[in-house]
Amino acid sequence: MRTEEELLMHRLRHKFHKTAAEYGLITEGDRILIAVSGGKDSLALLELLAARSRVLKPRFSVVAAHVVMTNIPYQSDTQYLIDFAQRHGVEMHIVEASFDATGDTRKSPCFLCSWNRRKVLFETAKRLGCNKIALGHHQDDVLVTLLMNMTFQGAFSTMPPALKMNKFDMTIIRPLCRIEERDITRLAELHEYKKQEKHCPHEHTSNRSRMAEVLATLEQLNPEARYNLWGSMTNVQTDLLPPKV
Repeated sequence: MRTEEELLMHRLRHKFHKTAAEYGLITEGDRILIAVSGGKDSLALLELLAARSRVLKPRFSVVAAHVVMTNIPYQSDTQYLIDFAQRHGVEMHIVEASFDATGDTRKSPCFLCSWNRRKVLFETAKRLGCNKIALGHHQDDVLVTLLMNMTFQGAFSTMPPALKMNKFDMTIIRPLCRIEERDITRLAELHEYKKQEKHCPHEHTSNRSRMAEVLATLEQLNPEARYNLWGSMTNVQTDLLPPKV
């Protein structure tokens, strides 16, 4: 009889490999930069993608990077991240960056932090000879973004599994996009991921955290809500929608 960990790993690997195949996230000869924030999602991404890189086909290589934002009290245990990556056969690069939140009052600190972190990741990926950057967004992230864009932007859009950034000649991939956050949380518990100290003053007051509560409420109303929301993105019935004026 399989243990809980064996069943969980089987489920995670199945969804991970199926997602990569269905959306063509990995091709022969890819060199992929794994963006590691230090949270459970990025550690799970590193563990699963590193294991996938050891499969015969397609052949690809991985390297990891962690961006330290020096003006935010996010206390990363960089040595733990280096050791974690090394245990999975991945080289870890630690890169420092910062941003000035007073420079553009039209943008939130969360946006500025994310934008500058992403910019450094692109630069690091280029320097390391990578053609793709893997981000640890899971299914909950994708659905919350969908709800946020509909609510605040009036657009039916979200974070796609793969996004070609022509300006940077780089592709962003999200191999965890079909995996539920609760499964990643359990993986982190079973594999004893070390939690990083995070003290962002905006983390718990953002619209994203509030919208995550909305998703949880929808699941209380209907346990199939997340799967229906996911399915709705490829089941757009334009003849039953208002015409574009």
